[in-house]
Amino acid sequence: MSETSIQIVSKQAAARKIVDVAGEVHTDVVKKHRKPSLRFPIRSLANVKYDAKRGHFEILNKTATRTLSYNTVKTFAQSMRLLATTKNDLLDKDDIAGKREIYYNSKSWGECRFDEQSESDTLLDDIEAMLAINREQLGYIPEERGGEVCGPIVVIDRDPDTGKDIKIDCTKLGTGAWSIPSRVEHLRFQTKAKFVLAVETASLFQRLVHHRYYAKANCILISMSGVPTRACRRFIRRLADDQKIPVLAFTDGDPYGYCNIYRTLKVGSGQAAHINRYFCVPTCHYLGVTPQDIIDYDLEDATHPLEEADIKRAKDALKNDPFIKHYKEWQQALEQMLKMGVRIEQQAFAKHGLNFVLEHYLPEKLKKAKFLP
Repeated sequence: MSETSIQIVSKQAAARKIVDVAGEVHTDVVKKHRKPSLRFPIRSLANVKYDAKRGHFEILNKTATRTLSYNTVKTFAQSMRLLATTKNDLLDKDDIAGKREIYYNSKSWGECRFDEQSESDTLLDDIEAMLAINREQLGYIPEERGGEVCGPIVVIDRDPDTGKDIKIDCTKLGTGAWSIPSRVEHLRFQTKAKFVLAVETASLFQRLVHHRYYAKANCILISMSGVPTRACRRFIRRLADDQKIPVLAFTDGDPYGYCNIYRTLKVGSGQAAHINRYFCVPTCHYLGVTPQDIIDYDLEDATHPLEEADIKRAKDALKNDPFIKHYKEWQQALEQMLKMGVRIEQQAFAKHGLNFVLEHYLPEKLKKAKFLP
């Protein structure tokens, strides 16, 4: 299996994996007369390393074992019920479910129901990591939007009834943009664009679309709307690999934009370390906004003081984030931001005019081509 293509697992194969897990639990109880256990990979920055050659976070071998005991009986029962629901209600019936639906479905599970959705969300992520099968292939659909696309690209989708190709020209969507679907593996692309510009905020994305910046710069615009969803990241990764096209990220100039949004897009996260190699975009580079931009573009009076949470996030990244620790350029950027004591939003360029960002900032940054790694 290559680094760039997700292994497509049949519903039957996925169901068999679940049956195997249940069989091991049954063997522990009936044949070996011991307490059954389930083993999950630990999903955190403490269990990843940054693989510079592959360009993403790699999960290490630390695991957590959940053994049936008096204290874990509820969580263990929830694990088994969720596995059963995945096999019997989704895979066997070729059905789908959102995370919110699973939380409410558990209300019929009696004493092992989930009290909060965060419990079911975490357990579903654990099961995905344990089975080593992406949850989309298990029948779980994301409830958040996948992102929006506009610009010189034709996305080739297919009609679910006939299987025939449907060509979507993302320059001919009126005043709107095309929404990335939750599943993107079947999509194909046609484009002669020079690069992809992934934008954090919806408002700036809409400004660029409204003024047809994509035509002037010959680029594909993608709205991330904060931390990009799995579908959005996978779409950008597939597009970058398939068309050999550069990807640039444009976020707010704050620790969240750097260490959450951009870092997740480029190398993945600790929480999703088991799927990073498919959902991150290692070839991505960071265009802005940088702390130096505040000085270069006379934006000192358009900033905001760093909050306590910003300072903590930046210091934690400098100390613990394998990606930040690997690149001196990012260490310098965060240290400069901490020294300046301010953060800045993408919209701050409006100080110089509503369209300054597309008429001056972006063209100048692209011409210099000095991007953070």
